[in-house]
Amino acid sequence: MTDFASVVKERRSANKFLPDVEISNEELNDIFNTVKFAPSAFNLQHSHYIVVKDPTTKDAVYNAAYKQYKVQSASAVIVVLGNLNAYQDVAKINEGFLQLGVFSKQEYDMTVESVTQFYEDRGEAFMRDEAIRNASLSAQLFMLAAKEKGWDTCPMIGFDPALLSQTLNIPANYVPVLLVALGKEDTVKRRPRGYRKPVGEFVSFDTF
Repeated sequence: MTDFASVVKERRSANKFLPDVEISNEELNDIFNTVKFAPSAFNLQHSHYIVVKDPTTKDAVYNAAYKQYKVQSASAVIVVLGNLNAYQDVAKINEGFLQLGVFSKQEYDMTVESVTQFYEDRGEAFMRDEAIRNASLSAQLFMLAAKEKGWDTCPMIGFDPALLSQTLNIPANYVPVLLVALGKEDTVKRRPRGYRKPVGEFVSFDTF
């Protein structure tokens, strides 16, 4: 296993991929088996992923992504979604704790009630923020897990969410958060890594 610091430093946003490189579903599932351990608020696991490899579907995503070439050359395009109604799964997600005796019935009921109230009291804007926040945490882990397996990625925010949702039949309670292009980077014309702020420019202690 590659050490964590090396994986972080070696991950780059690849703007160009080697064409005609395939990734198997088995390899993708291996990555996602790591991604499932991403943190999420109340363990609600807001994220859902759509893996696009089919050429016809990928061409439609290419159009929704304003015809960015990296979508065409990528081995797969990963659509990262956040569930606006993830809090509604709180009972199902915690059933195992109830059955194992980790939660008493009272603790289980209190958990379901408190999480549900936490989201519903804060409204739709908060639910959208939460969907994006938690899906973004998961997406970052996806990119690191992919790099650890030898795959390169590029997170993308340039796409038409309405067209993408229509193209992929995305339900209304899921918000498209990111596209992640995945493949083997073509490094022939790779730029040097961009400027990174020193720690003192982005970290404050105790107050801003």
